[in-house]
This record gives sequence, structure tokens and C-alpha cells, in this order.
Amino acid sequence: MNKFTKFREEYPVFIYSSFDISEKPGFVDISYEFSIPGLADFHPGWSFPNPEGISVKNDPTFRRIAFSLGLAEAVSYWKSVCSPVFRIDCGAVIGKQSDWWKKLWFYGLGEFFYVNGISVSLDDLVEIRSCGDLLDDTPGARSVSGCLVPIGGGKDSALTLETLLNAGMNCRCYAINRRNSISETVNAAGLPPEALVTAQRRFDCSLVKLNEAGFLNGHTPFSSVVAFSAEAQAYLLGAEYIVLSNESSANESTVTGSQVNHQYSKSFEFEQDFHSYEQEYLRTGIYYFSFLRPLAELQIAAMFSKHKKYLPVFRSCNLGSKVSPDIWCGKCPKCLFINLILSPFLSREELVRIFGHDMLNDAEMLPTFRELVGMSEHKPFECVGSINEVRYSAAETIRQLKERNESIPLLLEDFTDLGLYQPESLPEQRELLLRSYNTENLLPERFAVILKNEMERIL
Repeated sequence: MNKFTKFREEYPVFIYSSFDISEKPGFVDISYEFSIPGLADFHPGWSFPNPEGISVKNDPTFRRIAFSLGLAEAVSYWKSVCSPVFRIDCGAVIGKQSDWWKKLWFYGLGEFFYVNGISVSLDDLVEIRSCGDLLDDTPGARSVSGCLVPIGGGKDSALTLETLLNAGMNCRCYAINRRNSISETVNAAGLPPEALVTAQRRFDCSLVKLNEAGFLNGHTPFSSVVAFSAEAQAYLLGAEYIVLSNESSANESTVTGSQVNHQYSKSFEFEQDFHSYEQEYLRTGIYYFSFLRPLAELQIAAMFSKHKKYLPVFRSCNLGSKVSPDIWCGKCPKCLFINLILSPFLSREELVRIFGHDMLNDAEMLPTFRELVGMSEHKPFECVGSINEVRYSAAETIRQLKERNESIPLLLEDFTDLGLYQPESLPEQRELLLRSYNTENLLPERFAVILKNEMERIL
């Protein structure tokens, strides 16, 4: 009997017991209680900065947001045993709303299932059993204005922020738990420290003990947690727009020929689903969308590379983010991908300064490189761009180096040895990859105009 089947039999019910909203000077606090009867209780929570004079006491809209954020949080704890019944004692989701959550958990946990060798259908994954009352669905009545831009410290959110500010948009920045690269990005953008609003997420480390004891572990759709928490913060601040920085490359599956996508909760499908959920169930009047959705990673890299002030401060390394201050570890798939995607637009010297060493001459990165260029069963389980973009970046960098009579680094020599370097196709690929505009997006017209103008100016 595998672990998945064993744990589902031993722990048949996961309970979302309660959520509690309290107000403290300058903050709104949400605490949650989840439990796996006979195994563990979990008490995660959040603290959101709250402007003076704003109260959410007896506010049905904020209660709906807090309740939904709990559902997004719960999956991290539920996945340790994958109980076949998810019981809600503090509210209810029925019909299409229940189907919405089952879809998110099923596709958002695609990598988790793949890595753990779990085979289960969407219908059989979980029964959501609501034992509480439906929440009051009165729509929000607050006036809204301005943009809340979630900042992660990487190139994408820096480009979004820079472009909107240059267009004269009123922006505040949102972060989950302060990191050095986030505050430095806001500073590089020319904004004062108070423009950055940081929510504190309290993770229950009891889950880590379960993981160490051999219970199920793996990737969860964290960007859905970002979405619901940003909704809470935007509602408190009275923002009109939540402006994400997810791109079209996030739509590509991680495992070839499957729907397993490490970035599912950054995909356009999830963006559409969340947009619909907001309108139907949260009803705040806030508009959620991704500003960079029309673009691919290569276009973003080309545009970002023109804003040199961010090069010393941006960070996108998940391993390095666990170090203080943030660093590039220089050894993971994300670091190598960012290095490759920027290679056609930055000098070798600039890249070495960013990553600390010449990654393209690092023999240890050969297996990862081959995954990135599509020479394995799957791409790295990281937020990386499409295979075509990586191949173009490698080929264009080789072309430029040859044109300047410079030596070709080890990884790019391997690219040539694999028969992937085809310089004759570069002009066509350049036009296709750098001039495209994905019309599957939710950009309001004035934001689309800003983005198209910036593309025309830089690309």
C-alpha cells in the first residue's frame, strides 16, 4: 500500500474548524484552525497593515475574503495526508464554488502528485463537505482607486512597477513577509518606504515535523495564497486594481505532454478563474489581473534589461531567498534560467556581477541546462520560461559571441553539440518571440495602452 492510500485510510477527514478576525492598532489579524483528527492541529495566521480609521468589524466582505484565504492556506496542511473528506465547520462552499476549489487543488497540486507518484482523478481527489452556514454575500460598498502591485523582488514585478510609475499611475506595493530584495526594488523605483505594505504570514511549523516524519510533502499553488492575501490587503487600502506580473510563459506545462504545470496558479487559466471568483463570491469591486500576461519571459527580459538600476537589487532565487540578505545561489534551475534569458541583452561581465560567477561555464549545471532546453522528460520544477525561449536565448548568445570572436562557454558549446544551434532561424524566431502580443489577457484598456507603448519604445 502506498503512502497516499495509507494516509487517506488512516486520516479520512481534514477539518477547517474556524477563522477569527481581530483588530489591533494598525493591523487586522486573521487566525485559522485546521485539524487532522488523531494526528495534528494547525494554527496559521496573517497580519495585514490597516490604515487609521478603517474597521472591518462585522464587515461581511472582509469575512468572505478571510474565509477564502483560509481555504487557500489549508491545502498546504491537507496535502500531508490528502484526506478524502475536507470538512468545513466555519462556513460553506456549495455547487460551483466547491467545484472551483476542487479544480484549483487538483491542478495546483499537479507537481505534488507527479513527484509523489500519486494517480487520482479530479472527481475522486476530495469531497468538500460544508457543515457551517453560507457567509453573508453583501457586496462591498467602499470607493476604490489606485493600484496595488505585489512585489516579489524579481525582474517581472520590477518591470511592472517601473512601467506603471513611468506612465503616471498611482501605485502602492504589496509584499508577504519583508525581504531585502523587495524593499530595495521599491527604493530603486524611487518610491518612499511607506509605499511598501507588508503583510505577515504565520506558517505553522507543525507541518514541518510531519514532513520529517514521512508524511506527504511537495509543491502547492502558493500564488493562489498570494492572490487571496492581496485581495485582503487591497480591500483594506481601498485599491481599485491588483496588478500581478505573471507572463504567458507560465501557461506551458512543466512535464511534456501532460497538464502538470509548476506554475499553474500563475497561469492565465487560474487568473481567469480567480477573476470570476472575485466577482461572484468576494464582490469587493477590486479588479485582479496580470499586467505582463501578453508577454513571454524573453520579452520581459529584454525590457527589464534596459532598466539598469534594478540589476544590483533584483533576486529570483528561491534557495537564496531563505538567506539574509537575499542572494543568488548560482546553482539552481531558477538562477540558470534567469542567466540564460538575460544573456542576449546583458554582457558576460554584467551577468557575472549579478550571479557571482560565470554560470554558463559551470559543468555542474549541464543536467539542468539540458532540462531547460527540452532534452529531458520535464523542465525543472521551477518558475522558468518556455523551452523555445531558452533555446532562442542560448542560440542568440552564441551568435553574438561568434560575431565578436569571443569564446563560447561550456553550456553553450553543449547546446551546439546537441545540434540545437541553428543560426539561420534566429531572425524568424526573434520576430516571433519579441514582437508577439498574447491577446488572452484581462488588461483593462488603459493598461494595455501603457504596455503596448512601452513595448514599442523598448522592443
